[in-house]
Amino acid sequence: MVERTPVFDAICQAILFLGLLIALVPFAIVIIAATHDIRTVNTVPMPLVPGRDLFANLAEAWQRADLGVKLFNSVLFATAVACGKVILSAMAAFSIVYFRFPGRSALFWAIFVTLMLPLEVRIVPTYAVAANALAPFQAILDTTGITWLVQRVSGIEVKLEWGLLNSYPGLILPLVATATGTFLYRQFYLTIPDELAEAAKMDGSGPVRFFVDMLLPLSRPNMIALFTIMFVWSWNQYLWPLLVTTDPKFGIAVTELRALIPSEFGLPDWNVAMAGTLIIMLPPLIVVILMQRWFVRGLISTEK
Repeated sequence: MVERTPVFDAICQAILFLGLLIALVPFAIVIIAATHDIRTVNTVPMPLVPGRDLFANLAEAWQRADLGVKLFNSVLFATAVACGKVILSAMAAFSIVYFRFPGRSALFWAIFVTLMLPLEVRIVPTYAVAANALAPFQAILDTTGITWLVQRVSGIEVKLEWGLLNSYPGLILPLVATATGTFLYRQFYLTIPDELAEAAKMDGSGPVRFFVDMLLPLSRPNMIALFTIMFVWSWNQYLWPLLVTTDPKFGIAVTELRALIPSEFGLPDWNVAMAGTLIIMLPPLIVVILMQRWFVRGLISTEK
């Protein structure tokens, strides 16, 4: 048991306040820089007093980076990826916990091991699949000789192609699977008494009804916590959207920040870049603020 003393409380408060300052100072500098004109923002040292050009800089950033379309794409992308991760991980954990089949533990650990394979490690094979999602099936047909047989009999060459580049499915689907969500749901489902599943079975409830009517309502805090984490994670993705969307109409807001960064021989208008940064970080900030209560409850709930 930790004894609470005034000295210990004061030290903890001082440490927390120091951490808060370290976290907020960069944001304060961004906000202040976004309020200055180009001459003031390039002054060394930059004045730490807010200027009067915030709205002009916001308008310039919005127009130059075409943030209206890009923010829509970002919201669609982040929401779809977060919802897909929540749904898919809930179903995967449900099948691992409540269905008795050989190798289910090995299957879970195979999924869990993928935590050591971030997107940057598997970017090349993922891009290859997105370029032609039917390539694995084409390889199976070629290996088994079905392609040769069909061409020999009918003269038709079987060539399966489905490209996902420069499309919303290509932007969203490769990021939907998540080992983190599966682990979170599995640990929660293991805390649910077996008597609940037995009672549901005695009442005539099938697996789908038990999952939809009982497990999902019970795991609502976990769902919201996972959605919040994955929404922010998806919103901040840069490498994958940059590779898979070469068409500007499918670009997202984060990748368009490069349109606001001054070039080597261009005007050093960092005030506009900082204004664009403020616009882009506003949606995930709103999501975190709105979901904060459920997010904390989903992570530290005593029922778990």
